[in-house]
Amino acid sequence: MPDLMPFVVTGLALGGVYALAGIGIVVLFRATGELNFACGAIGAAAAMVTWQTHDWGLPILPSALAGVAVATLICLGYGTIVSTRVAQRSAMVKAVATLGLALFLMGLLYFIWGDTPRRLRLPLTALNTQAFGVRITGVRVLAFALVLISVIGITALLLRTRLGLWMRALADNRDLSALIGINVSQVTLMAWGLAGVLAGASGVLLGSLVRLEPGILTFMVVPAIAAAVVGLLRSLWLTLAGGLLIGLLEALATPFALIAPYRQMVPFLVAILVMLLIPPRLFDKERTS
Repeated sequence: MPDLMPFVVTGLALGGVYALAGIGIVVLFRATGELNFACGAIGAAAAMVTWQTHDWGLPILPSALAGVAVATLICLGYGTIVSTRVAQRSAMVKAVATLGLALFLMGLLYFIWGDTPRRLRLPLTALNTQAFGVRITGVRVLAFALVLISVIGITALLLRTRLGLWMRALADNRDLSALIGINVSQVTLMAWGLAGVLAGASGVLLGSLVRLEPGILTFMVVPAIAAAVVGLLRSLWLTLAGGLLIGLLEALATPFALIAPYRQMVPFLVAILVMLLIPPRLFDKERTS
């Protein structure tokens, strides 16, 4: 029996990144009704910009902030140009529109950077400690801590602020929200901006944990959406649990030769099991945490 503790640590870090991206998907869906299939590609853009600006000589922290800023600008641009124009369309049309954004961004990233293997090293990578005989790097601690802070902070935002109230009202009825004086366009842009920050942060973190390559980072959307499905597309805490579960299962499958080649199926299996076991009516309930 292999020692599984190193894989548990890795799984929690990866799961934290998946959950962070999934939380961005849930927040945007709760506020606008749009399922963002582009969050992985947006995160990939943030990671590649971080690597490039650091390669040009900019310190890593400003480079990471530049990457997150680019991700946020992409989301704000999409929210301004496309989201407002498909707001009254069906959920399928809105989801396909974000898929188009994902394909465009992935093609653009490959055009600029190609598929040359790269490595993004954050300063916290060099910081490590020993626990239970396992080396734990600062990046892994940061990934886990950041998702906890995000869940607590966003839950407070949605439940205790006027902006959160406006987001919930917008998700329930866009037209009625406009009639009672809510600035629909402004709230939509704020939701997209928050989704951009979360996607950018998760992309930069994942880029420091795995090979820095646009395709790999773009497909982070798969476990992120699976985590959001575990959260029924509304619960931040269940999304956190789903992301951590997926990360753990993927990592724990690694040392077993028989199932290791199939570990990338974990997000699909988790999402399918949730949809089979959870009554469909629960997905249609009012989007409250």
